Amino acid sequence: MMRHVTANDVRVAVLSDTHDNLQKLRAALSIAKERSVEAVIHLGDFTSPFTLRELAGSAQRVVAVLGNNDGDPLALQRVASASGVELQHWPHELELGGRRFLLIHGFGAAETLIKVVEALAGSGRWDAVLYGHTHKLDLRRVGGALVLNPGEVYGGLTGRSTFAFLDTERMEAEIVEV
Repeated sequence: MMRHVTANDVRVAVLSDTHDNLQKLRAALSIAKERSVEAVIHLGDFTSPFTLRELAGSAQRVVAVLGNNDGDPLALQRVASASGVELQHWPHELELGGRRFLLIHGFGAAETLIKVVEALAGSGRWDAVLYGHTHKLDLRRVGGALVLNPGEVYGGLTGRSTFAFLDTERMEAEIVEV
């Protein structure tokens, strides 16, 4: 079956909270490659430069935001620049496939972060608000915006290693377990 591709149709792997678990990260990126993703977004807490390097070359475009456990930001920025990874502080606005995304890692208590995410999503400024930090899956709509936390690639806090596939044309996501 031939797949019709439009300018707005970009397949994206969305990951978060890897915490240096290279085995799970490699498994997730392998699945993403099998599904021919064009972009990878990492929502922070990859933790070390060697984990950030693993993201390099995993897609045509790799964008990551720093998390609260991401060591020395200047050293990480040097690694990212040398590896072709777009490393940003959050919040970071990103346009991909004609859609507007807001990328956040997160902060503080999960309840507070979720209230902030809901307010941002409800503002109507973005097609999707993507966040991490809580390690908990969150896939829903607030107003017209998609809200997505892909959970944790790490797998150590929740016992599940997950990430998401996002289709920018339909603005739908699928959670995948590694």
